[in-house]
Amino acid sequence: DDTRDALAREGKLDIQKPEPFTGHDPRKWRIFLTQCLTMFQAKPITFQLESSRVAFAASYLQGIAFDHYTALLRFDPNNPVLFHWLAFTQEFSSKFGVFDTVAEAEENLFNLQMRDNKRFTTFIIRFEREAYKTGWNYNALQFALCRALPQRIKDVLRLMPKQTTYDGYKALVTQVDQRYWEDCSKNTAPQTLWNTSGNTNWQAGATNGI
Repeated sequence: DDTRDALAREGKLDIQKPEPFTGHDPRKWRIFLTQCLTMFQAKPITFQLESSRVAFAASYLQGIAFDHYTALLRFDPNNPVLFHWLAFTQEFSSKFGVFDTVAEAEENLFNLQMRDNKRFTTFIIRFEREAYKTGWNYNALQFALCRALPQRIKDVLRLMPKQTTYDGYKALVTQVDQRYWEDCSKNTAPQTLWNTSGNTNWQAGATNGI
């Protein structure tokens, strides 16, 4: 039976289980949901029924979140929250999630700062995770990204033609940062390379490649 074989294959998959959600930290609710969805995506046969998804997520509830779930089981056993994934997520988001996700994302974005010893390719993932929740346009995102960059990158960008698009700006920052780490790996002082005559061609190449 194909379904039985598929279930057997899914049973052998080693997928990270969700961290238990207690309801005490609203910021952890979205992380908990993502971990559950990752499990459902990896095992679509096992979790094809919405009720099985709800039961799985509920098995990782603790604290006040678990208390709320068990109260529904005892006093309102026909509540759609207990059987339908969307109803479950809406109910627990409203009670235990962040009330204003946009405001939280804006605050997180404002507090983000790339450190000198970090790579841009890693930082931009964290940045855009918050950025796209804000609903800001690309001009605003480019301004926020510029503010978050370390001085070593800003100093080089001042020598470059101004980028008119967010994607172009991001690509240029990526190249500047990659060049910095290449220079570091050669034990060369990166700061001295931007003022050499040979750097003019690199600037032009980086700009034209965007």
